[in-house]
Amino acid sequence: MLNGGFEVDIMQPQGKMIENRCANSEKNELSQWVEHVTKQLIEDLPETETDKIVCDGVASTLLSELRPKSIGRQWCNDDEVGNGDGDESVLISSGTKPDEQGLHLLTLLLECAVSVSVDNLGEAQRMLLELTQTASPYATSCAERVVAYFAKAMASRVINSWIGVCSPLIDYKSVHSSFQIFNNISPFIKFAHFTSNQAILEAFHRQDRVHIIDLDIMQGLQWPALFHILATRLEGPPQVRMTGMGSSMELLVETGKQLSNFAKRLGMYFEFHPVATKFGNIDLSMLQIRKGEALAVHWLQHSFYDATGPDWKTMRLLQCLSPKVITLVEQEIGHGGSFLDRFVSSLHYYSTIFDSLGAFLPSDDSSRHCVEHCLLYREINNVLAIGGPARSGQDKLRQWRSELSRNGFIQIQMSTNSMAQAQLILNMFPPAYGYSLVQGDGTLRLGWKDTSLYTASAWTSHALR
Repeated sequence: MLNGGFEVDIMQPQGKMIENRCANSEKNELSQWVEHVTKQLIEDLPETETDKIVCDGVASTLLSELRPKSIGRQWCNDDEVGNGDGDESVLISSGTKPDEQGLHLLTLLLECAVSVSVDNLGEAQRMLLELTQTASPYATSCAERVVAYFAKAMASRVINSWIGVCSPLIDYKSVHSSFQIFNNISPFIKFAHFTSNQAILEAFHRQDRVHIIDLDIMQGLQWPALFHILATRLEGPPQVRMTGMGSSMELLVETGKQLSNFAKRLGMYFEFHPVATKFGNIDLSMLQIRKGEALAVHWLQHSFYDATGPDWKTMRLLQCLSPKVITLVEQEIGHGGSFLDRFVSSLHYYSTIFDSLGAFLPSDDSSRHCVEHCLLYREINNVLAIGGPARSGQDKLRQWRSELSRNGFIQIQMSTNSMAQAQLILNMFPPAYGYSLVQGDGTLRLGWKDTSLYTASAWTSHALR
């Protein structure tokens, strides 16, 4: 048990500190393939008058935002990755040339994305036919698995372009159960939960009446840990109210019962208020704010579906609430901008996630396939085929951290306890050397090797300072 922190069940010895892992990490193998192929594609784009206009816009975007933000980047030695000049002899981190089949599929996928971006749907369909027949989501190669899911999402995009916007029905029970599996096999969700809980715990210090608003509560996996530490405070547990938001009242009621039963076993006063709609679509009165309560808002962002509605309405509500703390966990992936912006950003992001899962789970592992098929593919499909400004009619904010700062919120530094929690969590997941954790600019960033994937931050209203 850390001082003022959460108890974490450690299945492995702590070993070296997380900061030292970055020094031992190699470059992300699959992400390097993507970078190489993207640059090669830009160089090979035709120079006709029409295509040059496309190329100028695409090249500037792809080259300026080629990969998500680096986190504690430690480059490999030159003899490990080649001379870095974009030559075909570039070596990946394992010291071998990229697989020809993987390179071919990635190149074809990128060419298909360019065709889709200029509405050349006939050519895109031709390439998608080859991709869907060649790439398998069950392949041993991470590259082929990524291409298989991206090709499937691109096919949905092409179909939607022909028949109009098509938002598929969401099986929330399936998403939530798969989310729980992801929580068990990877540190990313636990990282989001425990760092956010630590910030909320510190904001609730000496508060005897507290209210937590979870913008997409799902199964409420993170809250029992917070309840446990609140119930054991020296000054006694506070009265806790929670507003859980989601799309299914049935699932919200079930989650509320589970949390209520857990709080009852701890001897803690607890109220649960389900709100089956998106945060950006509600009236402030629906949140039943009470005077004298310390208010926390938690938002674990994801791309499974649009959980909050229009961003500008979400921001306006947050300003009206003036919460004591907002805990925000963002994916380092762009949802705004052009189709190619989202395509390249998501390709780098998800290739890294697939690499992290493939590093210690075999290709036929059922949990890995469930996460890739039920969660990661759903996110990819939502970003490429369903979401985006052109389809929703609403501009999506690129980075909420900068928007909160611009709209009257003050960043709270993530504490050393939050860093310690994250370090302990990473030790539960092999291979330890692959995950990288960095504390900087008041945030905590968790990634795989040299690529940042999730960033946790905490904020408070300027009105409370």
